[in-house]
Amino acid sequence: MGQQPGEAFAALPDPGQAGTLDGLVERLRSLKVWAGDPSYERITDRVNAAWTAMGRPAGELAGKTTVVDCFRRGRRRLNAELVVAVVQALHPDVGYVTQWRQALQVITGWGEAAAQVRAQDRLPRGLAGFTGRSAELDRLRRALRDGCVDDGVPAICSIAGMAGVGKTELAVHAGHLLAAEGLVERVLFVNLRGFHPDPAQPPADPAAVLDGFLRLLGMPGQQIPHDLTARSAAYRERLAGTRTLVVLDNAADADQVRPLLTETPGCPVLVTSRRSLTSLGTATHLDVFTPGEAIALLTEAAPHVPVGPDPEATARIAHRCGHLPLALGLVSAHIRARSGWTLTDHADRLDERHHDRRLDSGVELALDLSYRQLPADRQRLLRLAGLHPGHDLDAHAAAALADIDLPTAEAHLHDLHRDHLLQQNAPGRYTFHDLVRAYATGRATDEDPAPQRRAALTRLFDSYLATSATAMDTLYPAEAHRRPRLPPPANPVPDLAAPDTARVWLDTERPTLVAVAAHTATHGWPTHTTRLSAILFRYLIGGHFTDALAVHGHAHHAAQQSGDRAGQGHALNGVGTTHMVMGRYGPACEYLGQARDLFRQAGDSVGEARALNNLGVVEMWLGRYRPAADHLDEALPLFRQAGDRTGEANTLGNLGTVEERLGRYHSAVDHKGRALALCLLAGDRAGEANALSGLGYVEVRLGRHGPATDHLHQALTLYRQAGNRAGEARALDSLGALRLLLDQPAEAAGHYQRALAIFREIGERQGEAWPLNGLGEAAHTAGRPADALIHHTDAHTIATDIGALDQQARAHAGLGHAHHTLGNHVQARRHYQHALTLYTELGMPDADQIRAHLERPVFGEQAVDPSDVI
Repeated sequence: MGQQPGEAFAALPDPGQAGTLDGLVERLRSLKVWAGDPSYERITDRVNAAWTAMGRPAGELAGKTTVVDCFRRGRRRLNAELVVAVVQALHPDVGYVTQWRQALQVITGWGEAAAQVRAQDRLPRGLAGFTGRSAELDRLRRALRDGCVDDGVPAICSIAGMAGVGKTELAVHAGHLLAAEGLVERVLFVNLRGFHPDPAQPPADPAAVLDGFLRLLGMPGQQIPHDLTARSAAYRERLAGTRTLVVLDNAADADQVRPLLTETPGCPVLVTSRRSLTSLGTATHLDVFTPGEAIALLTEAAPHVPVGPDPEATARIAHRCGHLPLALGLVSAHIRARSGWTLTDHADRLDERHHDRRLDSGVELALDLSYRQLPADRQRLLRLAGLHPGHDLDAHAAAALADIDLPTAEAHLHDLHRDHLLQQNAPGRYTFHDLVRAYATGRATDEDPAPQRRAALTRLFDSYLATSATAMDTLYPAEAHRRPRLPPPANPVPDLAAPDTARVWLDTERPTLVAVAAHTATHGWPTHTTRLSAILFRYLIGGHFTDALAVHGHAHHAAQQSGDRAGQGHALNGVGTTHMVMGRYGPACEYLGQARDLFRQAGDSVGEARALNNLGVVEMWLGRYRPAADHLDEALPLFRQAGDRTGEANTLGNLGTVEERLGRYHSAVDHKGRALALCLLAGDRAGEANALSGLGYVEVRLGRHGPATDHLHQALTLYRQAGNRAGEARALDSLGALRLLLDQPAEAAGHYQRALAIFREIGERQGEAWPLNGLGEAAHTAGRPADALIHHTDAHTIATDIGALDQQARAHAGLGHAHHTLGNHVQARRHYQHALTLYTELGMPDADQIRAHLERPVFGEQAVDPSDVI
């Protein structure tokens, strides 16, 4: 029998005292004992009951083994969401659960860093002078060719070897050859960061890699599953029928790789690692070059350099480099840059450097030699670039770090790449080999005083803030007043005046911006973190949910450390809103409630109004219309007092939606009309489209065909001009309802089909249920009740999965109508009763219509369901 709470411990375990993952696990184990030591089965049942109540689909519920893992010591990472759910199951006190959530954010900050990864749909550029490795290359090509056969077993090839031995170069070269032969149609490439020299850059989380791969494979962000197993399944499903080469570079271990294996015929996988991964498949071990290969590389790299008096000079150079490919490449660049020197001169110089500086490692010697021959300004840029917290950088970042003009930065980056000190992983973007980055960072520490290093990073972070703000002002100009005001940038920034260019910049730099948020939050730039969070809010909420939670989480930590209550409020508003759009309504309410309280304490009325508005939206999505209206009514005067027309219009529009759901259509028109007027005054085109769409839908419900048609077509045009696919789908859905009201079921079905296609394309499941129900109603009106059953059943499945009670009720009503037409009165009565119960609970006027159907004589005694008799 388990202990009673309090028998083992006088007080609850304090997660805030834990400094490590193991420390958190120990406190979680103590909490389990404190709570009476329930079985893991019981904890799992409680967790899943809570998640099911929040609308989580059955496929994403927790298994007992996963729950047990939360209590296991020695974890490299923790599932923070599951740990919070376990804590809630053991002691559901809101304040205590919040302590755990905050402790997890602090301790697992590296986990957020692990979630930052840049997946690519192209291979890096191959070495122009690739040489050697002929036997290994032949073996790899044979295995990969076999894996490209559609009905064959997918090949898994791994390349292992020490740092600098050329694993990535071999993998990239083999990939380019495979693509040139037409054996693969596309490539997915990622650096798994298994052995990064910076502890702040841990190995990439496989779930984050899959997120990147799925986006590259065309899956909308909102549709990507949260569970790792589900993501792997979706990834393999997307790869089916394609010929895709997946290159997983710099893997930490087999566990990191397994979720990323294609397991798909025609889709081979090529892995590189410093560790042997023989358990995965065909393994190739790379050693340093043979003396002959090393000499061949040097000869091909500098064919016109005379040997000089020592015929063994080339062999001496190769030996001094330890026959290591990275060192040989660096020295080759140095040889080409020194006109008038013989190979004997270079060999003698290497010997001198070795004896004078006691540089025993070939790569140390080569790096030191390459660095010493650089001009001082290029040396400085190399050192400062090593401080960059992201995976790669472009010329604008380099210009900010070194405080130089853009053409000079571009020239320096080009020269450092030519000298093998930087790698180019995409046009205009440069990164380091791990060993070179470690060398550059060490040089910066030795040669650049701390104030100069800090000044360089401050310029970099200022540049990212300014450019992010410019991009957001281009994309969302009506919300510029909500973003922090920044001084003009001191360094050159890209031209982002065009929306497409602004969007591309944000998409490209997103992993870097998340890394910047993490670095600034933990290294003394807290204001930069909170500003970046506020600037990127609207962009991240558009589907980059993992990144949103990371950025806003870092901002919350930074604001806490600096005592900035308003900053904490804005960060928690971002965290809560992200949970809301992910369908996690419980955490959303908790975070948004905390944000509201912090804004009140800070005297930030606009922030408080935003949190209240978002709380109202959560309540509305849950079908709790009266609490929703209370929050919105509280937010409205705060926006008005602050003169925030955008916020006032948004809140009025949401109040109009609540009124429409409760059947108060004239009041809804009034609210939507006032929202539209405010958007026109503020020049808020996005808000104008939303107001027009909402107004048109209410007018459909009122039977005002002409105004509804005008408003919905205006909204549709605005949505399409802005590229707002979700808005376009909602307007099309409302046009379908209008056509159905005009007894034009074929035209209605056309609108519904287009709306459904868009919702599925962008992955908005809540949106899908609406046009599916509409298609069912159109089919029923057209005299096709069997088709109506199919559509309403599909709508009900989705609505049940996501917890959309209004669309569940609508689906039941449609199923009742279809079964009634088909003469299935028992089934019809059951569905009508379900619809009546839901509509009554929601307080929606549709309940009266369903009640009238149930009062018809056909649903009398003769229609009793035998299963109801006991």
